Amino acid sequence: MKIAVAGCSGRMGRTLVEAICQSPDVELGAATVRAGSSLLSVDVGELVGVDALGVTPVDDLAKATDHFDLLIDFTNPETSAYNLSVCLAAGKKIVIGTTGFSDPQKQQITDASKAIAVVFAPNMAIGVNLSFKLIELAARIIGEDSDIEIIEAHHRNKVDAPSGTAIKMGEIVAQQLNRTLEECAVYGRQGVTGVRDKKTIGFETIRAGDIVGDHTVLFAAAGERIEITHKSSNRSIYATGSVRAARWLADKPNGLFDMQDVLGLN
Repeated sequence: MKIAVAGCSGRMGRTLVEAICQSPDVELGAATVRAGSSLLSVDVGELVGVDALGVTPVDDLAKATDHFDLLIDFTNPETSAYNLSVCLAAGKKIVIGTTGFSDPQKQQITDASKAIAVVFAPNMAIGVNLSFKLIELAARIIGEDSDIEIIEAHHRNKVDAPSGTAIKMGEIVAQQLNRTLEECAVYGRQGVTGVRDKKTIGFETIRAGDIVGDHTVLFAAAGERIEITHKSSNRSIYATGSVRAARWLADKPNGLFDMQDVLGLN
């Protein structure tokens, strides 16, 4: 399978290229960078400190559709939405790890999946997706008797808050409790907030330093607390999960999937 990487010069893009290079059953077929980038004539291998790969990046994915079977995209909502449209027109599969999509953009992903195979997940890490399953179980057993708070921390450069992973955790909890996150989410607190509403799910966000990604779901009941925590120390876990998702999509003609599907947890 030939894989394209969107935004190959960024931190996640470089990590994805490294993961592909370390996987014997896939290869880098194409890569993109921003328009006007000084890296347009540089072999992608040089960006990650490996031997030349024979791939130079392009500034528009549409210029490279003959060179890949599947795209992995961790860019931003607008770029990912455009790249999705390119993949749809060219009949290419896509793995989307971008977060912060609007509802219309999410609908665009759903519509595209009727024609092409899509893995769309807020977090590609295998451990995070296992924690989703543990959170589902905890919410089902102790959720109604608990105050539930979700605490997440990321590096100073992350532009959306709460993280897509934190939102997904909240959605899992809300679904198990027959609530909608839109109705019960509380994002931060300040001033005289009054007694805590038992039906709410609280979110606290930290942006500091170079934190890769920490997430905790706290279930606080009378006399006991359960904390389900996942901490990321290296971005390679997201890349490893993404390449695993790419392999899993190899025989899928179309459909919308997430990492729970990839890992057989659904």
